[in-house]
Amino acid sequence: MKKFGLATQILVALVLGIVVGTLFHGNEMAMAIMVPMGDIFIHLIKMIVIPIVVAALIVSIAGVGDIKKLGKLGGRTILYFEIVTTIAIAIGLLAANLFHPGSGLDTSNLEKSDISKYEETTKTAEGQGFAETIVHIVPKNIFESMAQGDLLPIIFFSVLFGLGVAAIREKGKPVLSFFEGVLEAMFWVTNQVMKLAPFGVFALIGVTVAKFGVATLIPLGKLVIAVYVTMVFFILVILGMIAKMSGTSIFVLMKVLKDELILAFTTASSEAVLPRLMDKMEKYGCPKSITSFVIPTGYTFNLDGSSIYQALASLFVAQIYGIDLSITQQITLLLVLMLTSKGMAGVPGASFVVILTTLGSMGLPLEGVAFIAGIDRILDMARTVVNVLGNSLAAIVMSKWEGEFDQEKANDYIQSVKQSDVA
Repeated sequence: MKKFGLATQILVALVLGIVVGTLFHGNEMAMAIMVPMGDIFIHLIKMIVIPIVVAALIVSIAGVGDIKKLGKLGGRTILYFEIVTTIAIAIGLLAANLFHPGSGLDTSNLEKSDISKYEETTKTAEGQGFAETIVHIVPKNIFESMAQGDLLPIIFFSVLFGLGVAAIREKGKPVLSFFEGVLEAMFWVTNQVMKLAPFGVFALIGVTVAKFGVATLIPLGKLVIAVYVTMVFFILVILGMIAKMSGTSIFVLMKVLKDELILAFTTASSEAVLPRLMDKMEKYGCPKSITSFVIPTGYTFNLDGSSIYQALASLFVAQIYGIDLSITQQITLLLVLMLTSKGMAGVPGASFVVILTTLGSMGLPLEGVAFIAGIDRILDMARTVVNVLGNSLAAIVMSKWEGEFDQEKANDYIQSVKQSDVA
């Protein structure tokens, strides 16, 4: 297994889980063997979520204090990132409501105990008004919230604490260093837990298919189609409009970055193209001082593709289990993703952890990650392309906003790209 990467191992585990689940459909003994393996993986995931949420949010929020020192550029960049990623999350939620990728699965075979706790959580949330939801977000005892795994109050406290660390400046540096150390340690723990992901996915998907049959797989295809259609829409409409407003074309930008976009798609890694991306955006007319700040910062704060995917995937899991989220709950989901999608950016398997955090905060079944984990690589390829394109466009927008974009240099570079294509 060492010859294969984690994504390949998870995909193989997914296929094996489907095969075993199909062969032992309705077999209680086979399910009894697989259930503990899946439960152990879910417990490990639950174990790492809270320390990662706390450390990642405190480090990222306290880090914004340093970004503000860069003056107007820092403030404008963060404002732009916040607006665009919020639009991305909203589009992801709208797409999930439009496509219903998780609907259509017969959950009548589920034992009542499997889902009653989630239905209870959802009904409680539905019964609450907006005021009660806001009150619930503010913890009366943060340690009680941590013990109960109540993520919304934990997120609220972590953001507030991060702002406090940033506000006290020099005195806050030892505290920030401590949480940076915690985050690094949790990176290591997360990596170890993720090595067990193939076994967890095998068991969880195996049990699901054994309970529901092969019909379980239909929502997976619907999710892939929904994600890709939504990503294309976001690129052509939202990024296309932003590009036009900033005096460029999204198609020209895609042509300039075609090699980087292909590399990002095939490797599913935006980090792999970071140096080349910065170099090309400088050639495209963006000053070095802006590209060297905006693009790396965007890798933490402006992951449009990941934001769309996380919103879609969270509602996908709710739909699989037949849980309807109210408008208030979906607004809460949007607010949670606005914070966690940024705080988790540096975490290994970030989107996976963000979805788990989101599911936990909304009282949704964590077992649903078995579906997503198996096809995550296919979805990761699409979201990486959107992340890369979104950050490249951000460099142009910020350069124009600062009045430092070199249009003549951009025109010359576009011409040279066109000539090289003809040659």
